[in-house]
Amino acid sequence: MRAPAPAYAANDGVIDAAMAALGDMIVDTLDAVGEVTLTIDRERLIEAMMTLRDTPGLEYQQLMEIAGVDYLDRAERFDVCYHLLSLTRNHRIRVRVTTDAEKPVPSVTGIWPVAGWLEREVYDMYGVLFDGNTDLRRILTDYGFRGHPQRKDFPLTGYVELRYSEEAKRVVYEPVKLAQDFRTFDFMSPWEGAEYILPGDEKAAPGAGLPEAKGAPTPLKADDIVKADAARAAAAPPPPTPKATENTTQSGAGKPHPDAGPKPGDPDVVKKPRAPRAKKAGPDNG
Repeated sequence: MRAPAPAYAANDGVIDAAMAALGDMIVDTLDAVGEVTLTIDRERLIEAMMTLRDTPGLEYQQLMEIAGVDYLDRAERFDVCYHLLSLTRNHRIRVRVTTDAEKPVPSVTGIWPVAGWLEREVYDMYGVLFDGNTDLRRILTDYGFRGHPQRKDFPLTGYVELRYSEEAKRVVYEPVKLAQDFRTFDFMSPWEGAEYILPGDEKAAPGAGLPEAKGAPTPLKADDIVKADAARAAAAPPPPTPKATENTTQSGAGKPHPDAGPKPGDPDVVKKPRAPRAKKAGPDNG
């Protein structure tokens, strides 16, 4: 069965052809996991890109993507990676340059106009500057966004947050306020018998020191629980009188005592005499 996507050409001879064409513009080369990476001198990037596009045997006509990478422990912490595609040779290659937050990278918009949007993404996410891009603005974050979110030293919560203010009738920016400070969070379980008032207990009514019910979590000892149960029983009101009657004297029906006569009949009820039952025929009655 054939593969659903076309197979790319092999990497054999690609690095040798690139080194022959670029010469000292190449700083380093790498062929790993089926991908060829060329590290180029940042100042000569434009010359190297035009050579890779126009040299026979290379002919990388299209710029497919520009990506950024942040290595925080390096002097030039940022990698700017260009992914090129050769349509005539059906082959891909990666070109890489290094920089920091101050040194700009030459813009390749004069070679591939699509690089304008791609360079703006790298600038927005990493803060890398591109010399020659006439429209270097943020493209993914808001206009008032502070910092660059893909940097390794950017906090996960950001610096500011925005919300709609009903008073100002517009969107306002405010410093980030976390609802829970995990640095002072107490991980002790109340079932272990905390020696302090748990959050919310200070709002309870007087006498809340007594346990709510048997088995409820409480810091009291066994003797204190027995005393608390006794105090609750003494303070409890007497049980209410049941509505149901317990004998016939309370309801006024039936016989109040053994010498009472039969219950008088109901004048509205007329009892009809029963008809005698017919005897079944058998050997004794013929």
